[in-house]
Amino acid sequence: MSCYKMVYFLLLIVIVASCAEIKKGQVLKLAHGLDISHPVHHGMVYMADIVDEKSGGKLKIEIYPSGQLGQERECLELLQIGSLAMTKVSASVMENFAPSYKVLSLPYIFRDAAHSYRVMDGEIGQEILTQGQKFWLRGLTFYDAGYRSFYTKERPVSSPDDLRGLKIRVQPSNTAMNMVRAFGGSPTPISWGELYTALQQGVVDGAENNSPSFYFSRHYEVCKYYSLNEHTAVPDVLLISTVIWKKLSDQEKKWVLEAARESAVYQRKLWQESEKFCLEEVQKAGVEIIYADKEAFASKVQPIYDAYKNDPELYSLIQQIQAIER
Repeated sequence: MSCYKMVYFLLLIVIVASCAEIKKGQVLKLAHGLDISHPVHHGMVYMADIVDEKSGGKLKIEIYPSGQLGQERECLELLQIGSLAMTKVSASVMENFAPSYKVLSLPYIFRDAAHSYRVMDGEIGQEILTQGQKFWLRGLTFYDAGYRSFYTKERPVSSPDDLRGLKIRVQPSNTAMNMVRAFGGSPTPISWGELYTALQQGVVDGAENNSPSFYFSRHYEVCKYYSLNEHTAVPDVLLISTVIWKKLSDQEKKWVLEAARESAVYQRKLWQESEKFCLEEVQKAGVEIIYADKEAFASKVQPIYDAYKNDPELYSLIQQIQAIER
C-alpha cells in the first residue's frame, strides 16, 4: 500500500470512528446565565439526568451555567445559528419573537401559582411554546420563576406613588416598560449581567424580580428594600434551537420533551423551597421586607389590558387565561 493510500485509509478510520462516537453519545450543549445555586439551574440538571437515563447514554446534555458561553442575548443568537442547542430565557424576552408571549408578562394576569400552572401545562401554554419557531427558537417547557416584586436602594415602595421619580430596571420588554410607567416609575432596560454595577453606580434606583434572583444575584448588597407587591409571574422558558431540533430523531425528540416536562414539575418544588429560604437570607443581610398594597398596584394596570382590545387575537387569549379555573 502506498504512503498516500495509507494516509487516506487512516483518515477514513478516524472519520468513521468519530461519526460512530457522535452517534453513540450525541451531546446537546445548554448554556444560561444563572448561578449554579439557582433552582432553575437545578431543574435543568435534573432534566439532563433524565435524558441520560431515558436514552441509556445515547443522548446527553452538557450544561454551561453562569454566563460561561455568554449572557441571554448571546445565547439566543447562538441558538438561532445552531451553534448552541439550548438555553433559558425569561418569557418576556420572547415577546420580541412571538407576540403571544406578551400575555404571560401582564401584571396580575394569574390569580395564583396554581392558576399559572394550569395555563402553562395546558393547551394555551403548549401552543405559546411553538410560536418562536420561525425565529429558530422552539420552547420545550416553562420553569417557575415565581412572582416579581420591586427592590430599591434609597426608599421602600409600599404603593405606586412611591415609584414616582425612580428609575427601575426592567427586561427588554414593552409589557414590562408599560407596567412600570403605569405604576408611575421610569422603566430602564438593562441586561441582567450589568445590573449589579448599574445599581451600585446609581444608573437605576432599583429593579424588579423574584426573591431567588434577588438573593443569588447579590443585589441585596446594594438594595435594602424588597417590596412584595407581586405584580407579575413571568415564567422562564427552556428553548432549543430548531436547527438542532430538526436533526434529532423522533425518539430523541421524545426523550428531550419528556425530560423537560418532568424537570418542570421537579423545579416547581425546588422553587417554593428556594423562595422561603431566600427571603429569610436577605432579611438576615439587613433587607427590609415590605408587604405592599397589591390592590393599589392592580388598580393602575387596567389601561394596559384595555390597549389589547385593539388586538382581537391577543385579547381573546387574555380572556381565555382569565377564564381558566384553578
